[in-house]
Amino acid sequence: MNQHGQRGGDHGHREGHGHGHGDDLDWAAMADMLELEGETLIPYVRQALAELRHLDPHRVLDIGSGPGVAACRLASMFPEAEVVAVDGEPELLARAEQRAERLGVRLRTRQARFPEDLAELGPADLVWSAQVVHHVGDQQDALRRLAALLDVGGVLAVVEGGLPPRWLPRDLGFGRPGLQERLTVAMAEGFDRMRAELPGSVAVVEDWPGMLRAAGLTDVRSRTFLVDLPAPLAEGPRRFVRRSLERHRAASDEFLDAEDLATLDRLLDPADPAGVDRREDLFLLTARTVHLGRRPAL
Repeated sequence: MNQHGQRGGDHGHREGHGHGHGDDLDWAAMADMLELEGETLIPYVRQALAELRHLDPHRVLDIGSGPGVAACRLASMFPEAEVVAVDGEPELLARAEQRAERLGVRLRTRQARFPEDLAELGPADLVWSAQVVHHVGDQQDALRRLAALLDVGGVLAVVEGGLPPRWLPRDLGFGRPGLQERLTVAMAEGFDRMRAELPGSVAVVEDWPGMLRAAGLTDVRSRTFLVDLPAPLAEGPRRFVRRSLERHRAASDEFLDAEDLATLDRLLDPADPAGVDRREDLFLLTARTVHLGRRPAL
């Protein structure tokens, strides 16, 4: 799909994607970042999928699977099911296949555009879609198309919203305190711009449970799951924070003042003892919300 979702665990917003102009990001070129993000944020995926462990699906679709981090987790949890990773980028689907082979899980892949090609995928008992819908102009229409994939009694799990990431203490020891809060504001402003510039953008009250009900689903509920990686961060999560801050720095000239930009430059300087590569107080705290609904009998 030309929108790929969280890519196995949350998005070039996937973290912080919102500074783009429209949704014109080259997701295939971001494959390394997307896989790193998925692996870093896998704690929320494990918690969310534990909520679905009671299901016995015959067919599972991960819509916007990216490099397949969540899809492989689904394949591990439901080894008897046909689990299909669906994405629009063949490079990312190749990564999903390689990941499944490394992990020894059974996973199929399918190239499809989101949301145009959803009807061609066939029915499923469980549809998982993480941070894909907000990349579409008409989010309600996208939810209706996702819900239409479900067999009677099937479950749709949509990951949208939660809490923005935090990595840094309030006072870094240099620069103006509160950089993290200003980065969060910049990310929100960029996200608003991205939504406004999407083709066919439709304003909607983002009441995700209400939107799932409007898509014809019942038994709707939402759960929020925490990713809490305390300091000092391991190598993988530390690289994820660095890559996230690099993306902020590349897109923040119009959102942050010169002092904050200089602070980001110092944080990203690999030779600086106070940079993110060496700081012992670097952490990762965020949360993801999963909205669940079931297709009722006719």
